[in-house]
Amino acid sequence: MNQYPKWKYGLVLIAIFIGLIYSVPNFFGESPAVQIMPTKASDKLDLSILATIESTLKEASLPFDGIIQEPNGIKVKFSNPDGQVKAKDALQNALGGNYVIALNLVSKSPTWLSKIGAIPMYLGLDLRGGVHFLLQVDMKAAAEKAAESYLNDFRMTLRKERISYIGASRLNEIVKLQFDSQEELEKAKKLIKVNYPDLMVNESPSGKDKALDIGMSEMGKKKIQEFALKQNLQTLHNRINELGVAEPIIQQQGLDRIVVQLPGVQDTAKAKEILGRTATLEIRLVDEDKTDIATLESAQKGNTPFGDDLFKDRDGRAILVKKNVLLTGDRITDAGPGVDQQSGRSVVHVTLDGRGSNIFKQVTRENVGKRLAILLIEKGQTEVVTAPVIQQEIGGGRVQISGMNSPQEATDISLLLRAGALAAPMQIIEERTVGPSMGEENIKRGIHSTLWGFAAISVMMIFYYMVFGGVSIFALGVNLLLLVALLSILQATLTLPGLAAIALALGMAIDANVLINERIREELRNGNTPQASIHAGYDRAFDTILDSNVTTLIAGLALFMFGTGPIKGFAVVHVLGILTSMFSAILVSRALVNILYGYRRKIDKLSIGQIYRPHQD
Repeated sequence: MNQYPKWKYGLVLIAIFIGLIYSVPNFFGESPAVQIMPTKASDKLDLSILATIESTLKEASLPFDGIIQEPNGIKVKFSNPDGQVKAKDALQNALGGNYVIALNLVSKSPTWLSKIGAIPMYLGLDLRGGVHFLLQVDMKAAAEKAAESYLNDFRMTLRKERISYIGASRLNEIVKLQFDSQEELEKAKKLIKVNYPDLMVNESPSGKDKALDIGMSEMGKKKIQEFALKQNLQTLHNRINELGVAEPIIQQQGLDRIVVQLPGVQDTAKAKEILGRTATLEIRLVDEDKTDIATLESAQKGNTPFGDDLFKDRDGRAILVKKNVLLTGDRITDAGPGVDQQSGRSVVHVTLDGRGSNIFKQVTRENVGKRLAILLIEKGQTEVVTAPVIQQEIGGGRVQISGMNSPQEATDISLLLRAGALAAPMQIIEERTVGPSMGEENIKRGIHSTLWGFAAISVMMIFYYMVFGGVSIFALGVNLLLLVALLSILQATLTLPGLAAIALALGMAIDANVLINERIREELRNGNTPQASIHAGYDRAFDTILDSNVTTLIAGLALFMFGTGPIKGFAVVHVLGILTSMFSAILVSRALVNILYGYRRKIDKLSIGQIYRPHQD
């Protein structure tokens, strides 16, 4: 007799039950929703705004299907996109700049499933819709920015070591230091070579003065470019995390490009604005000696005084600031919107790191009574946000930036500064938008192809192997169920290649059942009893099934380890499909065969199709 111990039947039943529970949420679809999050990802959501949200939607006559509370935000579900868009505008006006309001999609599955962790798998851009960006990193700007940073470091280092110099300037990627004596030049040359081994230091004639030309080696340029790409990748990760996008794809493409895919994002204009902006801060001193009208008018005509840059403030007034950058946005550790208690206007509160705090404290101590210009650099345009007079030394690393036009601007600038400055500007060179309807069409086609393939396999197996073919199809259905459940439990991202991998997994999984059925037929041809044939068929087919699946598993693991993007997604589904197919083909089908035939002591015939016995002479 062929019987499993009871615990094996229990294991199969538990696996099928878990598969049902965790795969069901994927079939409910998604609802349009409005997502409300604090402007700072580290802040906890004040749940008292629930009443504000409900009253706002009620006053605007916007019915909603439910409110989902999450650790980092709230999602309000709507029955149609029209109500979703109207609700976003109403909530934005009601909640102000302290919250990020974005359009999103949420699952329609029941709340009780979510409470036990049964949530749908993530869908990729091609299935869910969203936006795809290809960004080009400006490597030349990265090298120039690094040279500007070196220029500021050289000034501070030479002052600290009491090495006198008469000029420091930068031309593209070359920093020039001028000295009035050869002795001071040699001291500086030795100091820079020791502290900056990646730089090339050369003496160059500069009239009667002595000068050093300091540039980056090829190795140094390569390091800076690699750093710029990594920094931009990290900054994009931070910005997208602030937007609350689930499972974004942010990866390097080539030497100077970055691919960004945001599945489910409907507010593409907002996403493009946040990703494309390159906001950072610079703090410089206003040139107090050149504030007269004549000098400013001359500067506006193109005659900018040496050592100064001409910018305009938010009221359009021209201001001359010194070229020397005292502090940059790289020293910012946190930023958040706020309100000035005296004026009531929107401001941005900035926190500096230890070194930035010390620099700012020294600058304010040495320049009491002078004006400090805070510059916002965005999309290559520099604007003086505010230029207050330094009243006293400011310590503690807390800086308030006033001059914001609206709470929303304060919120956006805070997000950009908090997420980090880009190491180099980026330009969006390709943009593709996949609408939810197109993603839904891709899902339908993928499901239809899988179902048609399943149906074709079912007809062939039942026709050829009769009852044993039906057992194989049941095991194949369990395989599909477990595969979908595993993808949901692991929260894997399913893409079109992943759907192709599911269809392929079904085709490969049936091979194991074909091997088992043919082994049973072979035992019957050799004159064994039906019970002995079933036992021998499963036992002798196991080694072959294991060998074939292990070799395929190795190929899938190689694709996962060395592939990227869609290839990796295909590999994940492929590998999981192999594991579930072995479980279903060996355990599930054997359990069902044992139930059908295992309890019978005498069986005259197995319903496994036509068996041709060898010809006897």
